[in-house]
Amino acid sequence: MQPSPWHPPVELSEQEEQIVKKIRKAKLFIFLRKHRHELFDEAFQQELASLYRKVERGQPPVAPAMLALALILEAYTGVSDDEVIEATLMDRRWQLVLDCLDTEQAPFSKGTLVAFRQRLIEAHLDRRLIERTIEIASQSQAFGSRALRAALDSSPLWGAGRVEDTYNLLGHALKKVMRVVADQQGRELAEVAQEAGAELVCGTSLKAALDRDWDQQLQKDEALDLVLQVLQTVQTWVETLTDEEEKAAAQLGVQVAQQVKEQDVQVDEQGKASLRKGVAKDRRISVEDGQMRHGRKSRSVRVDGYKRHVLHDLDTGLIRAVGMTPANAPEASVTEGISADLERQQVALKELHIDRAYLSSHLVRERSDDLEVYCKAWPVREGEHFPKQAFALDWEQQIIRCPAEQEMPFVPGGVVHFPKETCAKCPLKAQCTSSAKGRSVSIHPDEALLVELRQGQQTPQGRSKLRERVAVEHTLAHVGRWQGGRARYRGLRKNLFDLRRCAVVHNLHVLARSQALSTELQAVA
Repeated sequence: MQPSPWHPPVELSEQEEQIVKKIRKAKLFIFLRKHRHELFDEAFQQELASLYRKVERGQPPVAPAMLALALILEAYTGVSDDEVIEATLMDRRWQLVLDCLDTEQAPFSKGTLVAFRQRLIEAHLDRRLIERTIEIASQSQAFGSRALRAALDSSPLWGAGRVEDTYNLLGHALKKVMRVVADQQGRELAEVAQEAGAELVCGTSLKAALDRDWDQQLQKDEALDLVLQVLQTVQTWVETLTDEEEKAAAQLGVQVAQQVKEQDVQVDEQGKASLRKGVAKDRRISVEDGQMRHGRKSRSVRVDGYKRHVLHDLDTGLIRAVGMTPANAPEASVTEGISADLERQQVALKELHIDRAYLSSHLVRERSDDLEVYCKAWPVREGEHFPKQAFALDWEQQIIRCPAEQEMPFVPGGVVHFPKETCAKCPLKAQCTSSAKGRSVSIHPDEALLVELRQGQQTPQGRSKLRERVAVEHTLAHVGRWQGGRARYRGLRKNLFDLRRCAVVHNLHVLARSQALSTELQAVA
């Protein structure tokens, strides 16, 4: 059965007026109470109602607009699902927004809230929450429609899953297999582990059970052999399970253990297993969250989890789109999804302010002539020889000219090698190169853009433009305040949902400040 539209009162009652007067800091509660009917208008409520099937039997669902408001407030206040239910009963600010003042029974259950969130994610309607705030802003004279000038940046988000070394990853995965089967059969973990021959991995600490001197390589290799033997034993035991549901659930854990083995363990010609040196590409680092990855925000900042990306509107202060990637993914990989979000909003970028990590993105590589890119160019090393800037590039003929007027053809993304015979006879050789093979010059795939960016950095106007990107760093700090430094959920998609609703909270604050400023100006006038 589809839910009926939610039509809470628009005007404040006397009781609500008294509550509003007592709210000193959390002003977003007041804004949502006064504008909930605009945020969740009839058309948007019909979109949310489409999440439910049209059937005649059963109880009518809770109004999705109320549940969506609860999810926004959950991000704003940083509470858990259980605390949301408690807040609807105990916190008059929540009751004010959700239209349930003095209720003695929660307007919805935790299960209802969790199920609605899952429906929202599966239908990608969490993206519509951001779009609604932008639609409301576009109706205001303070914002209006204009060509988009935006800045894109990222910040680290530590994953919610536990990061473990190879031994513990293998042990954790195998223990999870035992736990799944034990729960399915209604038996004790120790009993199932004994039957499977996996007692070693089912204790409180795998390394305590192994009891090795971890400074001795020989003993570490022996410990690894024991764990791998248990893996083989468990894999064989799982195949003997007769219940197909139990078997399928157990095989998922075995597959995780096999994945860890393949990425971290190598076997030599004699069949001896040992840990690989270095870190495997796209290495799994957590059993509970298989999408977390090792990554770096910079040389000095490592992150185990994800990176959140925010596209900030430089003129309005609103967040237009967000993205979430594993920590090891290049920043440029997020721009495809962000472009898709902008297309849905029917808006085109006029200016894009980025850092160098996004220079290889499709937004830059496939940009139109109407898009201006602002970014600090990669620095050119200054040494005792001629720098790259001393070589003239003719883009029409694709010819590079050295300081001695020697010309060579070039291709973007390639390397130009001047003939060693020509360089040997050149009177400027001592100033140009010390190589007997002649001078070589690398041409970046976006060399033309880099030349343009370097020229812009030399002027006060260009440097002023580069400073505009600072605004997105402030926005990331605001989002980080609500989302936190550690992920609330496990998995990429759920954390993208969390980031999107935090972006909604940010946009609502921007709208609230704009309304407050307009009210003050009208009062002065």
